[in-house]
Amino acid sequence: MAVRSGVLVAALTGAALTTVVVLGLQAHAKVPPALRSPGAPAASRAAAPPERPGPLGLPARSGAGERVVYSLGQDRVWLVDARGRVRRVFRVVPGAVDPAPGRYAVTSRSLRGTGADGAAIEHVVRFAKVRGVVVGFSAFRGGGPVAGSPAPGTGGIREARPDGAAMWDFAELRAGVVVVP
Repeated sequence: MAVRSGVLVAALTGAALTTVVVLGLQAHAKVPPALRSPGAPAASRAAAPPERPGPLGLPARSGAGERVVYSLGQDRVWLVDARGRVRRVFRVVPGAVDPAPGRYAVTSRSLRGTGADGAAIEHVVRFAKVRGVVVGFSAFRGGGPVAGSPAPGTGGIREARPDGAAMWDFAELRAGVVVVP
């Protein structure tokens, strides 16, 4: 009986976490971009000309060759190979502090760690620093929810665990990261 109760509790917990993630991503998508990340300069978002998406929605002016493309306005990441083919596209939840649009390179990586918000994270790929705040991609260890409001002053861009593993395999040290509005 205790084993069945444990399995039932685990199943209910998993269903609840999935619901929270889905609802959080839906709610986050409806927040205007200028209000999502108070640390990002609003002028940098407003000044950018509109972009026409390329294959699989890849922003047209996102560079060439192998790179990670991160769209601030879409909260989306593309992993693009050396031939310009999109290998993976996924949604993310941005941190409270956004990097300015531009070209960056992966500066450090950690298989496991603790985020500035105290969360246990994995597959950490860092690429920028904004007013002393480190910005990078990571996933919650243990598969916790990705959605939610970021803690003030944090630069962790949260991914689902499978996306975090794909980012880890793709974005090695000094790999290019292109941030677009």
